[in-house]
Amino acid sequence: MDHGERRAALVEALLRVVERQGLAAATMRAVAAEAGMSLRLVQYYFDTKAALLNAALEHLERRSHDRWNARLASLPARPTARDHVEQFLAEALPTDGESRTFHLVWTSYAVLAMTDSELARRPFLAGPERLERRLADTLERARDTGELVRHLDPALEAALLVNLGHGLGTSVLVGRLGAEEALAVLSHHLDQVLPRHDLPCPQVT
Repeated sequence: MDHGERRAALVEALLRVVERQGLAAATMRAVAAEAGMSLRLVQYYFDTKAALLNAALEHLERRSHDRWNARLASLPARPTARDHVEQFLAEALPTDGESRTFHLVWTSYAVLAMTDSELARRPFLAGPERLERRLADTLERARDTGELVRHLDPALEAALLVNLGHGLGTSVLVGRLGAEEALAVLSHHLDQVLPRHDLPCPQVT
């Protein structure tokens, strides 16, 4: 394997360990054993566990964006802003093995970063910020076309959608809500933000 392939293999090994045993069990030694490589080789590519975790998050983010783009590509020729946002929220919920792993790793990383200064220095918050900007751009366009409820601010609504998705995703992850229940909550919220043409537009009070 070349360098890129070895790094990718180590990231995949980390994710397999996390899926089976959780993030706390994903030590450098455990990842080395899972990948069939020496600990020294793992440390050559990733000098710390924080660096390996950050690479895993970036890898998962890229795959999630690819899945979101694939969902968008399957939509009709002229998808609405509501369609774009619904596909993002559906991808954000942990409804299958890959999205569940993404949510598990990100949430666990965030918890560890509260007490680990090395993890906290890593730019793991950049992913949600990129999502917010992409959603804000979509909502800006929706405001221009009249799809977004007139008095709403696109940037604030984008932040709300990302955080609502994260919160509901955690509820699904721990079993408090089922995926269909979470999607129903999201759909109800979107009715107030991006109402479909066959629904009455919320009144501004």
